[in-house]
Amino acid sequence: MNAEANQEQVPNKFADTIDAVIRGIGHFIMWTNIILIFVIILQVVLRYGFGHGLVLLEELQWHLYAIGIMFGASYAMMMDSHIRVDIVHARLSEKWRNRWDLFGIIFLLLPFAIMVFHQSLDFVYESWRVNERSDAPLGLPWRWAIKGVIPVSFALLIAATVARAVRIIVALRRK
Repeated sequence: MNAEANQEQVPNKFADTIDAVIRGIGHFIMWTNIILIFVIILQVVLRYGFGHGLVLLEELQWHLYAIGIMFGASYAMMMDSHIRVDIVHARLSEKWRNRWDLFGIIFLLLPFAIMVFHQSLDFVYESWRVNERSDAPLGLPWRWAIKGVIPVSFALLIAATVARAVRIIVALRRK
């Protein structure tokens, strides 16, 4: 069941608001893929066409990939398009699928996401404190900025997960 169908079945103002914010951020972040494609093409042309690639472009590719992946996790959770073990999930009734999803959210995903969020705060702070930059002389400055994506994206993942849990709990109470 995807999130669009789920929203029609289980409307919840709290979850709808979180989903709207994450959807908006996700749609904005999706545009970074166009920049990523342009950077990859430029790097390939420079490297193989002119025999000289740029470290700056290589690192920019990594950063754009990171942004897409990190923010994509909360978007996938909101859209209910994340990977799950469908062998088990598909054989369960809707009630038990909801219970199974809630179990996974409460005992697996939320503790992991909260731990990563919490641990990343010191990681980002230290990077910002020393004004960390690339080890490469011509690399990107402000390494702390890309590291700052970690707590922000995991905060969004936690919010999306809480919204999903709220929808599941509401659905279980209605039946």
